[in-house]
Amino acid sequence: MANARSDYELDGKDDADSSHNVGKSAANGFSPVQADRYGFFGGNQYTDPNEERRIPSEVLRKRELKWLDMFENWEKWMSKRFKKVKDRCRKGIPPALRARAWQYLCGSKFQMDHNKGKFEEYLQSPGDPKNNDDITKDLHRQFPNHEMFLSKGGHGQMDLFNVLKAYTIHNPHDGYCQAQAPIAAVLLMHMPAEQAFWCLVAICEKYLTSYYSPGLEAIQIDGEVLFGLLKKTSPALYKHLKKQHVEPIMYMTEWFMCIFTRNLPWSCVLRLWDMFLCEGVKVLFRVALFMMKTALGTPEKLSECPSFHETLEKLRMRQLPSELQDEEFLVKESLRLNLTERDMEKEHQKQVARRKTATKEKGGKGDLSRKKKT
Repeated sequence: MANARSDYELDGKDDADSSHNVGKSAANGFSPVQADRYGFFGGNQYTDPNEERRIPSEVLRKRELKWLDMFENWEKWMSKRFKKVKDRCRKGIPPALRARAWQYLCGSKFQMDHNKGKFEEYLQSPGDPKNNDDITKDLHRQFPNHEMFLSKGGHGQMDLFNVLKAYTIHNPHDGYCQAQAPIAAVLLMHMPAEQAFWCLVAICEKYLTSYYSPGLEAIQIDGEVLFGLLKKTSPALYKHLKKQHVEPIMYMTEWFMCIFTRNLPWSCVLRLWDMFLCEGVKVLFRVALFMMKTALGTPEKLSECPSFHETLEKLRMRQLPSELQDEEFLVKESLRLNLTERDMEKEHQKQVARRKTATKEKGGKGDLSRKKKT
């Protein structure tokens, strides 16, 4: 699977094509559509102002004050009152403080402080021509309906190129993987390029360890972990997928590698990221399992998908079920799944051991002992 990363392609080309007209008009100031509060003019991520959930201003202000207090005593909160930090992330980080909170949660603020000037050093380096070319080809695909990335050669696309190029220099072994682009773009929507870069480093190296390495071995293992956990949470669906030979890698790759940025309404994406950067990759498993249960979790829904093709199309969720468009419902129900951290850890150990055995039998080599923030 040496060419796995080149074979893997995000489903973003159609978005770029369909958004060309609105993007061109908006860039020239003539768009009939006003950007939503997240900066989107259209596309799947656009939020209708009449439908979005609003937190009362007095509640939001109280939450902001609590977060500001935590920032002042961050190490104490993380070491002695982590459960409270986790609860506050699950409620949703106040938008005005989200960028700062993400940097504290993933540790990128402290890594940046200890590496002053490093990002600028990377920017001065020419980088690898092939990586640079691959990154340039992908720039127009990243949220083309967002105000930051509308214009070819605009500041948003330039910052995105710089962040991704800097990462290939920081980690030349892994180089560039297409799935990193939407993650970097989300970060740039919230913070300057240098801060976004160090957040990307933290996500790639601490949270999604080895996800973007050549061969995509880590994501394959987590696909099998997800499938094993599905057997516990939705046994009938597990049997159906097994019978239809629908492999996890066929539907969950984009979910995990892009942290659901291309699969959920934007308010849901941000709430998921709040939890993910606090609790780690287990959040992705919970959300994925709940999404699968929602799409195909009843006998009636399974009967509507008697073939491989129909089953896979349902899991790819081109048409998102209404239950998955409500951020509060998504968070609440994913946390209610009958699944413990121990269940996830055991399944991960089981799949790593299975992969090691298979690799040994084939006489190959592979480093499967990666550390993950779970």
